[in-house]
Amino acid sequence: MKALLSQAPGGPETLSVSDLPDPAPGKGQVLVAVRACAINYPDVLIIEDKYQFKPPRPFAPGGEIAGLVEAVGEGVSQFAVGDRVLGVIGHGGLAEKVAVDAARLYPLPEGRSFEEGAALLLTYATTIHALLDRGHLKAGQTLLVLGAAGGVGLSAIELGKAFGARVVAAVSSDEKAEAARSAGADETLVYPRAPFDKAQSKALAEAFKAAVGPKGADAIYDPVGGDYAEPALRAIGWEGRYLVVGFPAGIPKLPLNLTLLKSCDVCGVFWGAFAARDPQANQAHVEHLFRLWEEGRISPRVTETFALADGGKAIARMAARQAIGKLVVTP
Repeated sequence: MKALLSQAPGGPETLSVSDLPDPAPGKGQVLVAVRACAINYPDVLIIEDKYQFKPPRPFAPGGEIAGLVEAVGEGVSQFAVGDRVLGVIGHGGLAEKVAVDAARLYPLPEGRSFEEGAALLLTYATTIHALLDRGHLKAGQTLLVLGAAGGVGLSAIELGKAFGARVVAAVSSDEKAEAARSAGADETLVYPRAPFDKAQSKALAEAFKAAVGPKGADAIYDPVGGDYAEPALRAIGWEGRYLVVGFPAGIPKLPLNLTLLKSCDVCGVFWGAFAARDPQANQAHVEHLFRLWEEGRISPRVTETFALADGGKAIARMAARQAIGKLVVTP
């Protein structure tokens, strides 16, 4: 089989297509013929050795897949050869085949494409955990979403609306604002590109405050970080929840006096650890997502597909924060 491998730490240019022996499923595993692999920001970090997990090289990035079951290992009874599946696997998805623990997989519903299936779980599962478990979002509250046109941002818009919130989407271009509106955002705000000086940071804070309204945001969903974080935090409401999801713009340093003045919470969101620590709660969230998907209240937006050999280009677009919706590689 062919796989797009990371041979040494670095950017997407360090990836190369190589031939490998077909993997065999071990006990409790399933061999999946990969039909689609979504690209996410962890793929940028993992090949640079900046992610929480550092797999031994060579390895294929790609943590979110959909495909066909080609073989099942000892003890697997929930899947059979020919089943359509999706799952989050950590890494290894940028390959024609991958052996996966069966517990990481879910049936791909009929009528849904492999591309859609690969684009669902990581972003929406992160977001439902963030909004419900960490953000305690309620109907009628105001949710501010930063980076709102990326895959995780669009999932926050859709789930925010599904849970009855008023959603304000902050993005970096008019094109991204249109994508946010099409996902259901009530209002959009186009912010400039960082870095910001003190005056620019203050101006952005005032823009956030005007967009969310005089009571401030009840929850802020931040998968961006960097210079955008402090202006957003200044727009939080009394006892609001600031959800820390990611840092493609850099790791911010927040003035903690703001948390005292607003009596607000800064909440970390680490879905992978949550899923490992509380699999039953995660399973309930996933079932909730599948119901919302069936009802048409959420819908992964795949905007570009790439061949396996061009997987590095997809990761480069993610690294440059140019993606709208989800980018998917189709081995």
